[in-house]
Amino acid sequence: MSDSEPSSALSSPALSASTPPSSVPSPQLQALSIEVSAEDKAAAAALKTEANKAFSGHDFPKAARLYTEAIEKNPSDATIWCNRAYARMKLEEFGYAFTDASQAIQIDPKYAKAYYRRATCNMQILKHQAAVADFRKVLAIEPKNEAVRAQLAAAQKLIRKIEFEKAIEVEGEKSAVLRCQELIAEGSCEVEKAYAGPKLPFADGKFSITHEFVKAMIEWFKEGKTLPKRYVWEIVLGAHDHFSKEESLVKVDLEEGVTIDVIGDVHGQFYDMLHLFSLTGEPSEKHYLLMNGDLVDRGSWSIEVILTAFAFKWLYPRFMYINRGNHEAKDMNRSYGFEGEAKHKHGEQSYKLFAHVFTALPLCTLISATKPPPNKTGNPILSPHGLKRYFVVHGGLFSRDGVTLEEIRKIDRIGRQPGQEGLMCELLWTDPQMLPGRGPSKRGVGIAFGPDVTRKWCTLNGVTGIIRSHEVRQDGYEIEHDGLCTTVFSAPNYVDQGGNKGAFIRIDSEGTQKHTQFEAQPHPPMKPMAYLQGGLMSMMM
Repeated sequence: MSDSEPSSALSSPALSASTPPSSVPSPQLQALSIEVSAEDKAAAAALKTEANKAFSGHDFPKAARLYTEAIEKNPSDATIWCNRAYARMKLEEFGYAFTDASQAIQIDPKYAKAYYRRATCNMQILKHQAAVADFRKVLAIEPKNEAVRAQLAAAQKLIRKIEFEKAIEVEGEKSAVLRCQELIAEGSCEVEKAYAGPKLPFADGKFSITHEFVKAMIEWFKEGKTLPKRYVWEIVLGAHDHFSKEESLVKVDLEEGVTIDVIGDVHGQFYDMLHLFSLTGEPSEKHYLLMNGDLVDRGSWSIEVILTAFAFKWLYPRFMYINRGNHEAKDMNRSYGFEGEAKHKHGEQSYKLFAHVFTALPLCTLISATKPPPNKTGNPILSPHGLKRYFVVHGGLFSRDGVTLEEIRKIDRIGRQPGQEGLMCELLWTDPQMLPGRGPSKRGVGIAFGPDVTRKWCTLNGVTGIIRSHEVRQDGYEIEHDGLCTTVFSAPNYVDQGGNKGAFIRIDSEGTQKHTQFEAQPHPPMKPMAYLQGGLMSMMM
C-alpha cells in the first residue's frame, strides 16, 4: 500500500477566506466517461500532485476539491478516488469516503489501499463487522502486512467487547447515578487522605461547590493533576440534578442586558477551551454560556473539559447550559477515546456515571430575545410575539416535514442512546447541504437537509434561524441557507491538524448575533485520542 498518497505530516496552511459546507457527493463511475485522452491523463496527474500538496499541508477541503477535478479529467484512475476518500475522511465525510473507496475497488479489485480506506470508514461509522471483511481483503492481497493484521485483531476485539457488554446488560438495571449514590452512602468512595488539591466545601453531611473551588480545580488540571474519584462523582451528580429537571428542548429568554455565547464542539481540547472562556467570560447573571455538544472524544483532556463544564452547571444552573452532541454517546466514546480516558483517570464506575448522565443532557435549546429587533432587514422569521429566536442543536433538521418544537420537547431521552434513526439521532447527526431537498448523509449516519427544508421548518415554528455545530469550519463558523443556518465550531486546529480557527456566537436581548474567532493555543505534548487501545488510534485519526 505504498503507491502515490498524500502525506499528513507537514504544517497547516494559511486559512482560506471561506470554506464550502462540504465537498459534493461522488458521481457513480458508470456516469463518467472512461475514454480518457493522454492530455486529460496528464492534467489529472498534475491536479493529483497539487491535491497531495494541499493534503500534506492539512488543507483538506482544497485537497478534496482538487481530487474531484482530477477525477473529472480521469475517472479511471483508482488512486485519485482513493486519495479523495482519504481527504474526505479527514473532513469526517465518511459516507462519501466509503463511496470513493468503493469506486476505487470497482476500478481495481486488487487495490489493497482502497479496501483499507473502506475498512477505516466502516470503523468510523461503527460498522465494525463490515470493517473486518475489508481488513481481510487487504490481508488476502498483502498477507505480510502486520500493521493491518494488528488492526484487524483490534477490530475483532472491539466487536467481542461490544457483544459482551450487550450480553451482560440487565433489563431494568439501576442507573449508574443510583449505584454511585449507594456506594457513597455505604462509605465506599471517600476522599483519599493523601489528596492535597482544592477542596470541595463540606457541611451538614453534604458537599457543595463554590467559584473558588472551580477556579482552583482548573489550575489543578493545568498542572496535569486529577481530582479524587469522590469529587468527580459529586460534580457529575451535582450537574445531573439540574439536567434531569430540564426538558429535551430547553427555553432560554434573554432579558434586557443579558447575552448568551453559543459554543460549538470543543472535543477534549482543554487548553483551547480555557482560552475560549477567557474570551467569553465565565457564566454569570448577565452572561450565559451554551455549549452545543461534543465536549468529549478525540482530544485527550476530555475529562478536564467535561468536569469544568459540569462544575459550572452545578454552580450556575441558570447561567450555564449544555446540549448533547453525537459524541456524548456510548458507541462514540468507545471508539474515540473518552471511555478509555475516563477509565484510566477515574475507573470503570466513573465512566458508567458519565455515560448515564450524558443521556440526561438536553437535546437542544431555544434562545429567545425579549426585545423587538432594531430593524427587520431581510424580513426575518419571528416568533408569534414578533421577536427573534434561535434553535440551537448539535446536528440539525429532520428526514420529514412538520416536526414541531412541542414534538421535540416531548422526546424521552434519559437513559437512551441516539441510535441510527429517529428524531434524537437526526437532532445530533444531520448536516446542511447546498442543494434543495434532502440528500444522503456524507457521514453515513443521518441525512443532509437543504435550504428549502430549513426555511420551511423555521417558518412553521417561528424560528429566526438554526445554530448548529458538528462540523469543522476553517473560519470557525459559516452562515448558510440564506442566513437561516449557522454552523459554529470551537475546537481550533482540530485534532492538531485541522488548521482551522475556532469561533463562538454572542446573542443579545434583541436577537442580534456577533461572531468571534480565535486561534489554537499550545498544549502539553499529548496526541489526540491518546487513551485508545489496541491499534485503534491510527484508524480514528
